Amino acid sequence: MLRILAPFLLAAPLAAQALCTSDDVPGANTLVERFISADCLACWRDRSDGRPAADTLVLDWIVPGLKADGAALASAASDEAMERLDWLRHRTPKTVETVTGKREGQPVHLRIAHGEAFNDYIGVSMELQDAGSDVWHAWLLLVEKIPAGAEGTPIARNLVRKVFRPESWSKVGRGSGALAETRSMQVPQWTHPDRLRLVAVLQDGRGRIRAITQTECRE
Repeated sequence: MLRILAPFLLAAPLAAQALCTSDDVPGANTLVERFISADCLACWRDRSDGRPAADTLVLDWIVPGLKADGAALASAASDEAMERLDWLRHRTPKTVETVTGKREGQPVHLRIAHGEAFNDYIGVSMELQDAGSDVWHAWLLLVEKIPAGAEGTPIARNLVRKVFRPESWSKVGRGSGALAETRSMQVPQWTHPDRLRLVAVLQDGRGRIRAITQTECRE
């Protein structure tokens, strides 16, 4: 369905928007990741799991299918979905694979922000305060918030469109108390830029999820 509608989405104008940040946005305590095979159009049209709990964030990843470019959801599939599956040590799904994780340990403050899309790119940033000497693994995700009834899905979805993983963060401020990253991310084809938000998943050196953060856009 996404592939069928792709030409119409490409023609959508880049919408101007205010700076979007995670400031005052409650962090999630549970992360649910649905990995959908690009071959499985019925999975995209599934009505189940459409009402997550208030403290739960649900992400949808489209995994390349056996039909390659001929798959119904091929335009939204990404190799980054495969990388995330490998990181989580889960198999490639023939239909849907659902992985649930819980935030653990002391909360940490991870701030993320993004501006408006321009020339198929969007500026993003994230800052981890009180990083200390721990090892941190961050997944910064460019997510398209697709409303129920759009693009053939009967439920609202947070579709992962692009991924950035910092190999080394820059130290900011006095001493080494905070780490930060500022960069641009490419907006993939067939994406509605006005629907874009950022999600960050931060894990420590033991693999525990320490922060699940997302942005909201306010005027």
